[in-house]
Amino acid sequence: MSNSSSIRHFLLLALADTRQLQLLHFCLLLGISLAALLGNGLIISAVACGHHLHTPMFFFLLNLALTDLGFICTTVPKAMHNSLWDTSNISYSGCAAQVFLFLFFVGAEFSLLTIMCYDRYVSICKPLHYGTLLGSRACAHMAAAAWASAFLNALLYTANTFSLPLCHGNALDEFFCEVPQILKLSCSKSCLRELGPIALAVCVVSGCFVFIVFSYLQIFRAVLRIPSEQGQHKAFSTCLPHLAVVSLFLSTIMFAHLKPPSISSPSLDLALSVLYLVVPPALNPLIYSLRNQEFKAAVWTMMTGWLQEH
Repeated sequence: MSNSSSIRHFLLLALADTRQLQLLHFCLLLGISLAALLGNGLIISAVACGHHLHTPMFFFLLNLALTDLGFICTTVPKAMHNSLWDTSNISYSGCAAQVFLFLFFVGAEFSLLTIMCYDRYVSICKPLHYGTLLGSRACAHMAAAAWASAFLNALLYTANTFSLPLCHGNALDEFFCEVPQILKLSCSKSCLRELGPIALAVCVVSGCFVFIVFSYLQIFRAVLRIPSEQGQHKAFSTCLPHLAVVSLFLSTIMFAHLKPPSISSPSLDLALSVLYLVVPPALNPLIYSLRNQEFKAAVWTMMTGWLQEH
C-alpha cells in the first residue's frame, strides 16, 4: 500500500503492446498534431494580421484556436514521448500540471463555444443590436470571463484531486492523467470531496448546454422566417460551422465518459480518449475554413504576401 506522499510518479497506459504499433501510433499522433498546429496557427495568424477579420466572430475564433493548441499540446506530446521511448512514467508534478492544463483548456473551449453561440444568436435574432451587445469591450470581457472561469475551475479540481490520499498504487488506466483515473486510486471515504467539484462542473456544463440548445432553437425559428431562400442559406452557413464544432466536441467527450459499461473495454476506452483529444483540435480549423470565404481570402493574402517578401 502506498499513499500520495510516497508516490513520485504515475504509470500511464501504453498506447500499444508491440514496438511496431507504438512507433505507428507515434507517427499518427505526430501527423495529426502537426495538422492541428498548422490549422490553428493559420487561424491565429490570419485573424491577427487581417484587419477586416477584426470582428467578434473571428475574435472568438482566435481564442478557440488558442484553446485547441493548448488542448492538444497538453497531453499528446507526452503520449508521443512515451511511445517513442517505450516508457510509461510521468512525474507526480507533471501529472498534476497535465490535469490542470487539460481541465483549463477543456473548460475554456466549452465556455468559448457557448459565447460563440451567443454571437450567432445576436447576429441572426437581434442584428440591429449586434454592435451594442457585442462591442469590442463586451467581447473582451466575455473572453476574459471564459478564461478566468476555466482557470478557477481547473484550479479547484486539481487541488481537490491531488489533496486526496492515494493508496491503490500508481497505475492509471489511461495514456494521460485524467481525474476519474486518479480518483480510482484514492482511499478517501469522503464522497463529498470527490463528488462536490464534479456536481459543480455538471451544473455549469448543463447550463451551457441548455443555453446552446435554446439559442439554436431561437436561431432556427428566426432563419425559417426569412422570406428568401438565399437569405436562409446565408444565415444557416454562418451557424453550421459552429454547430458542427459543438457537436464534435460534446459527442466525443460525452460518449467517452457516459457510454454504457457493457460496451466498455480498455482498447475502446483508449481509442475514444485519443478521438476526443486529437480529432476536434485538428478538425475545427478545417470546419471553420471550408465555408468561410472571408477567412480563406485572408489566408491566401497572408501567404502570398509572405511568399513575395521571401
